Amino acid sequence: MASLILAMAGCTHREESTAIDRLQPCKSSDGPTDAYCGKLKVWENRQTKAGRQIDLNIVLLPALANESRPDPVFFLAGGPGQGAASHAKALKDTFRRVHHNRDLVLVDQRGTGKSNKLDCKYEPESLKDLDQSIEATNARLRGCLEKYEADTKLYTTTIAMDDLDDVRAHLGYSKINLYGGSYGTRAALVYLQRHQANARTVVLDGVAPQDMRLPLFMARDGQRALDRLSADCDADPACAAPYKGTSQRLQRLIARLKQAPVKATLTHPRTGAREQVDVTADALAGIVFFALYSPQVSALLPMVIEQAERNDFQSLLALGFIGEAAGDTIAAGMHFSVLCSEDAPRIKEPEIPAALTNSFLTRTILDSKIKPCQFWPRGEVAESYYEPVVSDVPTLILSGDLDPVTPPSWGDQVARHLKNSKHLIASGTGHGAIARGCIVKIMQQFSEDGSVSKLDAGCLKDMRRAPFFVTPAGPDPRNGAQSK
Repeated sequence: MASLILAMAGCTHREESTAIDRLQPCKSSDGPTDAYCGKLKVWENRQTKAGRQIDLNIVLLPALANESRPDPVFFLAGGPGQGAASHAKALKDTFRRVHHNRDLVLVDQRGTGKSNKLDCKYEPESLKDLDQSIEATNARLRGCLEKYEADTKLYTTTIAMDDLDDVRAHLGYSKINLYGGSYGTRAALVYLQRHQANARTVVLDGVAPQDMRLPLFMARDGQRALDRLSADCDADPACAAPYKGTSQRLQRLIARLKQAPVKATLTHPRTGAREQVDVTADALAGIVFFALYSPQVSALLPMVIEQAERNDFQSLLALGFIGEAAGDTIAAGMHFSVLCSEDAPRIKEPEIPAALTNSFLTRTILDSKIKPCQFWPRGEVAESYYEPVVSDVPTLILSGDLDPVTPPSWGDQVARHLKNSKHLIASGTGHGAIARGCIVKIMQQFSEDGSVSKLDAGCLKDMRRAPFFVTPAGPDPRNGAQSK
C-alpha cells in the first residue's frame, strides 16, 4: 500500500510535456539563439500518404512571462512564397507586447524557407537584366521547374493549412491564435475553413481572400493608391508647388516610354557600375507600384517622377532596389504553384485589358504573373475553396488606407461573413499595418480579451502619411504632408 501511495504521489508531481520539449534550442543559423527549432515530417501527398515526405521547419519563440497563456500566436507569412521562420528576429520586436505571455510559432509553409523551398533565384548583376522579357523569365522558370524534387501541384494553400494543423497538434496546443499578413491572410482564412474549432482568434492584416484572382485587380488598386498620393501632394503646398499632378505626370511619362524607351547611363545602386540601359514603361511602372507599398518610400515619388520627366532616372532606379532583400526571400516555385492553381484559372483573357483601363500599370506586369501558368502544373482546388469564409471566431481585420494591393475594400468583403469581426483602417498606412503606431497595442488588447467588442482604436485617428520629400534633403520642416 505504501509503495502504491508513493507511486501515485510521483504521478501528481510529474510536469506535462510542453511544445519546447518537442524542439531543441536553435543554432544561430536556424533562428534566434533564445528560440527553439525543429522539424515535423509530413507527406507531400497527404491523400495517398506515400512517396516523398517534407520536413516542415519550425521556430518557436517561448513566451517571456513565467505564467504564459496556453494558446500561442502562429505567424503566417506573405508572398505567396515567403518563409515565416526568417521573420523570427524581426517579430521578436514587433510582436513583443503579444509575445510577452504567449509563445510565437513560425512555420515555413511547404515550398518556402527550409521546408523544401521551391526556389528560383535570379540575381542580375547588370542593369540591362532588370527588365527581362516574359519569354526570358518563363525560360528561367521552366529550368527551375525541371530541377525541383517536388510535385508542385501539391503546394497549394489548402494542403499547407492541413500541414499547419499537424504542427499545432505535434506541439501539443489545443487552440491557436493566427496572425496573417498579405497572402498570410488567405492562409489564415483557409485555416478557418478547415480547422475552425482549433482557432481562438485571427488577425488579418492586408486581406487577400481566396477569390481575389491575383493579379487582376493590381492595376485598379495600384492606381487608387497613386491617385491618393497625388491628391495628398496637391493638398500640401510644399509638395504641390514643384510636383502638382503627380498621377497625371506619371501617366504621360509612361505613355512616352511606351512609344520610345529612353537610353540612359545609370549607376547600379548595389555594384556601382555605370551602364547604358533602355528605360522602359514596364520597368518604370513596376518600380512605382512597389514603392507605393510603403508611405515612407512613396514619399519620394513626386520628386523622383519629376526628375524622370527630365530623363533623370537615377533616383527612381534606386527606389527599385529598396525591396531587393525582401524579394530574395520569395520562393518563386511556391508562388506560382499557388497563383497558377488558385488564381490564374479564374481570370479570363478579355478581363485583363479591361482591368488595365486608366491605370499606370502595364500589361507586361500582369502577364509576368499569368503567363507562367500556361506551363506551370496546376493543383486541384475545390470550388468550395472560393466561397466566403463564414465564422464566429473573433477576428481583427486591419487595412492600410493607402495600400496599393490589398486596400480596405478587400477587408470589407471578408468582414461581411465573419460574424464576430472588426475592421480597422489605418490612415496614412500602406501594405501591412502591424508595425504602425498603436496597432500592436490594439492587437495585444484583442489577444488578451479574445474579443473585438471593447477594442480601443481611438489612436488610429492620429495616424498620418509620411511627409513628402520636396528636395533630396527631405521634407519641408515647416510644411510637411500631414494628410490622413
